[in-house]
Amino acid sequence: MEETLNTSVPVLIEDEMKRSYLDYAMSVIVGRALPDARDGLKPVHRRILYAMQDLGSTHDKPFKKSARVVGDVIGKYHPHGDTAVYDAMVRMAQPWSMRHLLIDGQGNFGSVDGDSPAAMRYTEARMSRVAAELLADIDKNTVDFAPNYDESLKEPKVLPAKYPNLLVNGSQGIAVGMATNIPPHNLGETINAAIALVANPDVDDDELMQVMQGPDFPTGGFIYGRKGIRDAFISGRGSVTMRAKALIEVNSKSKRESIIIEELPYQVNKANLIENIAHLVRDKKIEGISDLRDESDREGMRIAIELKRGEIPEVILNNLYKQTQLQCNFSCNMLSLVDGQPKLCGVRELLLHFLDHRRQVVTRRCLFDLAKAEARAHILEGLLIALDNIDEVIKLIRASATPAEAKVGLMDHFKLSDKQSQAILDMRLHRLTGLERDKIQAEFDELMKLIAHLKAILADEKLLMGVIVEELEHVRDKYADPRRSIIMDETAELSVEDLITEEDMVVTISSEGYIKRNAASQYRAQRRGGKGKTAMTTKDEDFVTQLMVASTHDYLLFFSDRGRVFRKKVYEVPQAGRSARGKALVNLLPVEKDEKISATLAIREFGDDQFIVMATKNGVIKKTKLSEYKNIRTNGIIAINIDDDDDLIAVDVSNGSQDIMLCASNGKAIRFAESDARPMGRSTRGVTGMRMAEGEHLISMTLVVENASLLAVSENGFGKRTSVSEYNVQKRGGQGVFTLKTGGRNGNMIGALLVLEDDQVMMMTDTGRLVRIKLDTVSIIGRNTQGVKLFGVEGKERVIGAVRVVDKSDDEDESLEEPGDAEAGATEEGGAAEDGAIEE
Repeated sequence: MEETLNTSVPVLIEDEMKRSYLDYAMSVIVGRALPDARDGLKPVHRRILYAMQDLGSTHDKPFKKSARVVGDVIGKYHPHGDTAVYDAMVRMAQPWSMRHLLIDGQGNFGSVDGDSPAAMRYTEARMSRVAAELLADIDKNTVDFAPNYDESLKEPKVLPAKYPNLLVNGSQGIAVGMATNIPPHNLGETINAAIALVANPDVDDDELMQVMQGPDFPTGGFIYGRKGIRDAFISGRGSVTMRAKALIEVNSKSKRESIIIEELPYQVNKANLIENIAHLVRDKKIEGISDLRDESDREGMRIAIELKRGEIPEVILNNLYKQTQLQCNFSCNMLSLVDGQPKLCGVRELLLHFLDHRRQVVTRRCLFDLAKAEARAHILEGLLIALDNIDEVIKLIRASATPAEAKVGLMDHFKLSDKQSQAILDMRLHRLTGLERDKIQAEFDELMKLIAHLKAILADEKLLMGVIVEELEHVRDKYADPRRSIIMDETAELSVEDLITEEDMVVTISSEGYIKRNAASQYRAQRRGGKGKTAMTTKDEDFVTQLMVASTHDYLLFFSDRGRVFRKKVYEVPQAGRSARGKALVNLLPVEKDEKISATLAIREFGDDQFIVMATKNGVIKKTKLSEYKNIRTNGIIAINIDDDDDLIAVDVSNGSQDIMLCASNGKAIRFAESDARPMGRSTRGVTGMRMAEGEHLISMTLVVENASLLAVSENGFGKRTSVSEYNVQKRGGQGVFTLKTGGRNGNMIGALLVLEDDQVMMMTDTGRLVRIKLDTVSIIGRNTQGVKLFGVEGKERVIGAVRVVDKSDDEDESLEEPGDAEAGATEEGGAAEDGAIEE
């Protein structure tokens, strides 16, 4: 019995997987995803254009159904899905995708809103004029051809490409383990850069960049900064910042301002952008927008963003740039196939690869034309010999028995070649006329000139490059158009702050957490006893607790009870009328659920000579350099690490040499030097400032100001004022000394404020009652006393809070004072002032 031959070879599965996957990866890289550096096309695009030329669907012929083109591409050259081929074809016909369209489309080819194109049976297409320049001279043996997938036809490996299409139209593709992202450029600039390289291959990059400024996107817009452009130009990698073109318009009737978007960054979906803006407005992440409309039509793009009254368009536009695709980056990654291998190239290198390609194309074309001209001249030379000896030729032919004998006779008698003899035998009698003889002679002379010219080009590199430059100039003059994307130097960029006039603003915050700002110019100087102006209209149970005068360019730091800090510029606080409530802080800041703002500070500069002092409910105190808060993210940063059962209750700015006073619910207060608390980093817990028994908590922290007094308020409505001079400086971490007797008729101490003689205080009860008192009616008495009655509580009613009042009432002397008292951290409206008070 004959043995069966075993031809199987054992292979490790790891080796087989590695080999197979590498083969697949290279197939994707070379055969699908990456463009060729020479013609800038991927195989599918090259096959579409070649199939359209083969089909006769050129720019000067009628349109053909897209389905017909896709069918030819699939059947002849590209055995893949029809959807993939049609999608590639559609992109070449979209003016928002391609800088110079390679296909003229007729029908619905999609939209910048991301709408899908119509089915291929409905649309029609043909090659564009500029696409013809990619295929010019392809029939003159200018490029190599290879068998198609079934070896029944030949297809070009690359197109002749008369212009640098890879840089002009760009390319995007994702391969295996690599990707390419090449931005489009201006045709005229790109060709001028190629010509400059021909003139001087060693031209400096900076000089070349003056010719070819940078990407030029089909959708226009602005490009901000040149660093990313330069990086991409030299190395092939760089990030280009794109911005929409926005204008500010004022409605002549309503006087409202609107932001009009006329051009979008490249590859931004307009419908998705509008939807994103609408969601941001709905979620109150962007404020001040009253209406949003898409007014685009056949005349062009127009997105209208109508603003509310009093809003600053530049601020809202800046927020839109930050939070939407009105500003985005194009990450350049200029990866392409060079000699069949993926390679990252800068612009100079890509242009040199293109010029090398053109050198080969023109050389091969000249050789083709030379061979054709020489063959024709050879025939004409034989015809001229025959015409000069026409009688002998006729006699020889008539004497020959067969055409073959006649051909041999002509070859022997007149020293002609086989082709020349055959041409004489095929010549018609009308060519024997004198006129025809002159035409043959003229054609022969022209051919000899052409042959001499072609030989000169092939022999002289300079002449060859001159032909390349001449053809580049022809394409440039025929197809170049003005730049669409405007490049802005980084030095020319204006921040929103540059657009905001620096002026003093009065910022007010209410007890219910509403904030607003008004120009200080709305108030005028007022002498003591003036009537004043209302700073904010609030709900019955709401009143202003903090007022700051700060520049529009100053920072506001907002500290939450959970130890986080947020930052806003003063100009980002909504501006409202004097009687308006303002905006809720929870809608202005990205606070979490149940997180509340405990304190607000106005800061001009973040220097190392100032400190932020914080205190928590459990008696922890912490001091951190102000400079640590220079950089704060949009969603805030940690200011102090808070224990789970603790809350941040007070924050203030110190000069590093002040005294700190802490007051607790047990009626005690401690005064110690700020130097006792060493500066610490942001993400730390702090140190013990005051020790308290279980169940007691800190209720206030203030920086001591001489000539001030401490107002202590109990939950049963009793209180007193005590001069700060009665509190001796102790060491940090002690239990403090009594400032108000607790228990009995007083109950716990719920508030302790540093106040001046002319201040006013608002007290609140757990039943919602409010009472405001002038402090000049409260006597200054010693520390260890019970105090006097400030508020008449009823039954089980308890006082739950006491704050200095910055609000005004119509029957009082009202003014706005410039801030200056450190213990207040804000300016009072209740006190009168000889000078410096401001009122409308």
